[in-house]
Amino acid sequence: MKYLDKQDMDKLAIGAALLGTGGGGDPYVGKLMAQQSIDKYGPVQMITIDELATDATVATFAMVGAPTVLVEKIPNFESFDILYDEFVKYNGDKIDAVMPIEAGGVNSMIPIIFAAIKGVPLVDADGMGRAFPEMQMDTFNVNGIHNTPAVFADEKGNTAILNTSDGLWTEKIARSLTTVMGGSILNGVYLLSRQELHDYAIHHTVSTSIAIGETLMTSKQPIEDLQVLLGGTILFRGKIQDVARRTDGGFVKGTATLTGLDADKDATCKIEFQNENLVCLVDDVPRCTTPDLITVLDLETGMPITTEGLKFGARCVVFAQPADDKWKTEAGIRTVGPGYFGYDYDYIPLEKTVKG
Repeated sequence: MKYLDKQDMDKLAIGAALLGTGGGGDPYVGKLMAQQSIDKYGPVQMITIDELATDATVATFAMVGAPTVLVEKIPNFESFDILYDEFVKYNGDKIDAVMPIEAGGVNSMIPIIFAAIKGVPLVDADGMGRAFPEMQMDTFNVNGIHNTPAVFADEKGNTAILNTSDGLWTEKIARSLTTVMGGSILNGVYLLSRQELHDYAIHHTVSTSIAIGETLMTSKQPIEDLQVLLGGTILFRGKIQDVARRTDGGFVKGTATLTGLDADKDATCKIEFQNENLVCLVDDVPRCTTPDLITVLDLETGMPITTEGLKFGARCVVFAQPADDKWKTEAGIRTVGPGYFGYDYDYIPLEKTVKG
């Protein structure tokens, strides 16, 4: 058990942005929201899955929509209360703890705000171990746990309840709701048992994010230390030559093109993203694909750069790390592999492409 304070939010924002693979919402906005809630309500208790009571139930809360919209449309605390109350109303009257559904700048922070406001613990886990762009893309759905009744709320006091036939339908309808409700809204989608978390969650995501943040804030050789901490690898060093992005159907989609530096000076790298980085190609050859993690880091500081922060001329490192083994199943690859996003090549684990 640990209590999270405002200083932990600085570290968590950085680490979650790295694990968020470019998506999950702006880490600075998420950090400010979480720090404000801790200022008002006090530190948040963080517990492991093993510290939950055997009959505990855990709710997941997040934001859904285009990350670029969140920067201009920040939710107020009243909307958190409204969503929580609606979620309890439709899912039962017992929430013992809350948890992130994904690791990402703002979406690692949203449950902390709920935990502070409602005085419940935060569980050190999530449902992705990274961020993904669609709502059905979590390890609970992959293992047959349905994500409705799902509850949504905007900053104007509007709410919506979804009951769907499967997770993909939740995503499709929620995406339409998001567009109508302003492009970025709060949501609650699961009420999970301790056993379900034990079996299907990605454990220790929050504490790992904090460790990443601390490393980047204190290390004199941050990228090298990240490789040790996360078992990651450098795919490319380069300078951003072009970024083409657009908001389409509630997503920020696009391509970043990098020209090489140092040992990569004669090569070109392309990163395809849909809110999150999905594919890294070097000289048109896939070097890493979803579900493995692709993160763009500042060449000097090692700080993660989100997809909305990619800018012409930035000198970067493309950093990759293996996904959790829970994704490396047939159902996992079918749900979040490159084929789902329309790419015509198979998923090859990062460990094999690096050796190759």
